[in-house]
This record gives sequence, structure tokens and C-alpha cells, in this order.
Amino acid sequence: MIPNDPAARARALDDADELAPFRAEFCCPQTAAGDDVVYLTGNSLGLMPRGVRASVDAELEAWARLGVEGHFAATGAAFSSPKTPGPLPGPQEPWFSYHALFRERGARLVGARPGEVVAMGTLTTNLHLLMVGFYRPTAQRFKIVIEGGAFPSDRFLVQSQARFHGFDHAEAVIEIAPRPGEDLLRTEDIEALLEREKDSIAVMLLSGVNYYTGQLFEMGRLTRFARARGIVVGWDLAHAAGNVPLSLHDDEVDFAAWCTYKYLNSGPGGVAMAFVHERHARAFEAPRFCGWWSAKPSTRFQKGELQLEEGADGWQLSNAPVLSMASLHASLDVFARAGLDRLREKSLRLTGFLEELVDSVPGVEVITPRDPAHRGAQLSLRGRSMDVEKLQTLLHERGVCVDFRRPDVLRAAPAPLYCRFVDVVRFVDILRECAA
Repeated sequence: MIPNDPAARARALDDADELAPFRAEFCCPQTAAGDDVVYLTGNSLGLMPRGVRASVDAELEAWARLGVEGHFAATGAAFSSPKTPGPLPGPQEPWFSYHALFRERGARLVGARPGEVVAMGTLTTNLHLLMVGFYRPTAQRFKIVIEGGAFPSDRFLVQSQARFHGFDHAEAVIEIAPRPGEDLLRTEDIEALLEREKDSIAVMLLSGVNYYTGQLFEMGRLTRFARARGIVVGWDLAHAAGNVPLSLHDDEVDFAAWCTYKYLNSGPGGVAMAFVHERHARAFEAPRFCGWWSAKPSTRFQKGELQLEEGADGWQLSNAPVLSMASLHASLDVFARAGLDRLREKSLRLTGFLEELVDSVPGVEVITPRDPAHRGAQLSLRGRSMDVEKLQTLLHERGVCVDFRRPDVLRAAPAPLYCRFVDVVRFVDILRECAA
């Protein structure tokens, strides 16, 4: 029987948590007193998996011992060392094909098929590259729909895309705003706008999870609604990948992109990923920017006509950033062992527990959807009649890491791989003291 006292309840929940051992596989920042920080910013930068050092070191060792031969040498490479007779280990995967390590595992993260996902570039770069092929405006159908309050990078991206094609971005970009007095977007309001503007909209590009409010959009429903009206659909999954269940293939999403340094713990500026639905796998006639890695592997070093690779791989430009990918490789190993279903189940319990406790803090309200099906591992907390930026500073001084988003929101994200129920209790206790 779980006791009523929050601290006792948290200890009981942690004792019963089958994912609890995974916390030891991450490096947690420490307070000046040597205690673990209450780290609730995995939605901004995930903690470092301990396996990253060995994964990156393996590639550094391959570089040191093999030099350029590491591009094609696998384990048991022919080069040897005077100090270590015999063949020496090569890279975890030859660098030439290193991105192939993420074909299946990257696809599983987002409900895609192998060949629909590629690890490459960075998030905004990938979205720009994808928009080259999927935003093909005409004089009549040229508008881009994003959510009001989208992350600034996405707003800048679509504005610049509109200007690049010769349109006034004030006319070409439609930002869907919540109803007056509300913080969240209603699905029916998005659909109403799509229906009203269906003949003028070229692309809908929304966030799977809104960075500010933590709202998880009804991606499948909205994708089907938009595509039925001839609208191309893309998703920015920066706050969704590794956080919430996704089914990009079955939902028939046209394209998507996401970073991997948040819930996927690949490290600052880690390599991103991109999705292109398999129905576009051989759309070679569509415009796109290309480089040598866009070509079929057998022709990358040849002169002559470009022979595009099929699927998402054909959207690459350059060879793999191996050291960055080695970090992601280590993190996805942890994900594979933990299992997305188990992570989602724990995430629901952690976030629900956090919501219950925060509701008892005077002056603080949750603006994230109350329905667990419409949110991930993040609650956005609004401070009423208080200086929220100062509140964040006080929390940091007490060993709690949350982030502040203007004008008045703290984001608290208990990532299920390494956050505990006792962390939630400690955070809310300190929040109550600091808010007072």
C-alpha cells in the first residue's frame, strides 16, 4: 500500500520502479555540498550517458591508430602497432557508413520504417533542406502554417523561406494563435483554419510538442486533415522525439526533423535526424540541395551525373560527424534497453505526480494540458504575481535546475531515464519555499 505522505510515496514508487537502475548510467551535476542536482531540464539538454566516453574514445582510438583507413576499416583492421602486435580494433562502424548505425534505431524512435530516417546535420539546417523539396509555392498556394508561439528558430526559418521565394512573410506565414484568454491551441481551431485557407496553404509545419506550453498536438489527426486538403505536412519534433509515442509512417507525415540533445541525450549540438516518408523515396525530380553523400554509395567518388540515393539518405549533403554520432550511439543503446513503452509509462506517472504536488503550491499554475495524452515529460508552470526569472535563480541556488521562458513560465521536465519521484518531491518543496 502506497502511503499518503508525498516523500514516503515517492520512496515507495522509486523502490518499485524497474527503470530506476538506469539513473546510474548518467552523470548528474552536483551541488557545492556534493549532492545531486534536481535536474529537470532534460527537455533542453539531456544528461550525459556514462557510456559516451567509451563510445567516443573508440573512434578517437581508431583515428589515432588507423588514420584515413578508419573510413573503411571495421573491427579487426589490418594495421598494427609496435607496442601491440597483431590487428587492432577498428571503429564501431566504418566511418563511410557510420550513419547506417541509426537507420533502424532512429526509425523505431519515431514510428518510421528503415530508410525513412537519417542522422545528419542540425535541426534547423535539416528543416531548411527539407523545405527546399517540400515547400514549392505557387502564386495561389504559397502560405506556411505554424503555431503561434512556435520556437523562434522555426519562426525565423519559415519567414526566411517565404522571403527566399519572393513572398512577403507577413502575408505568407500564418501563425495560429490560441483563443483569447487561453494558452493552448484547440485541434478544431487548427482544422477550421486549414479548411478556411485550404486553397492558399502550401505547407503546415507544427511542433510535435510546443516548447513553451508542453502541449502535444494530435499529430495523426491533423496530418490526415491537412493532407486531405492538398497541404504538405511537416513536423518539428525537437521536444517530441524520445519523449512521446510517434507514428510518422502510419500517420503519413511528409517530412519531419528533430535534434537529439534533449530527451535523446546526444550532447550539446549533437547530430540531428530527418524523416522523409517512403512514398517520396524515389521523388528524384523534386528540387533539393545535394552533396556527395546524397549520391548512391557506389558513385560518391565518381565524376559525372549525380545518381541520388533512395529514401532519407538521399537528403544528406556530407559525410557523418563521427564523434558527435558516437555520443548518440551510446545514448540510443540505453534507450534500446529501457524500451520506449516503459519510458512512456514512467513518464506519465512522474509527470502526473509532479502535477498533483504543484497544484498545492500557492501562486503557481500548470498551463500544460491536464490530459496526459496531450503532453509529454514536461509541465510548464506559470507564476502569478511574482518575478519568475528571480524564482528560477532562487531554485538554482537551492540545487534545482529548471529553465525560464519569458514572460512568466518555468519548465520542469522529469525525464524518465534518470529522474526519480523523490526528485519531484524535493523540487516542489523547494518551489513552495522560494515562491513564498
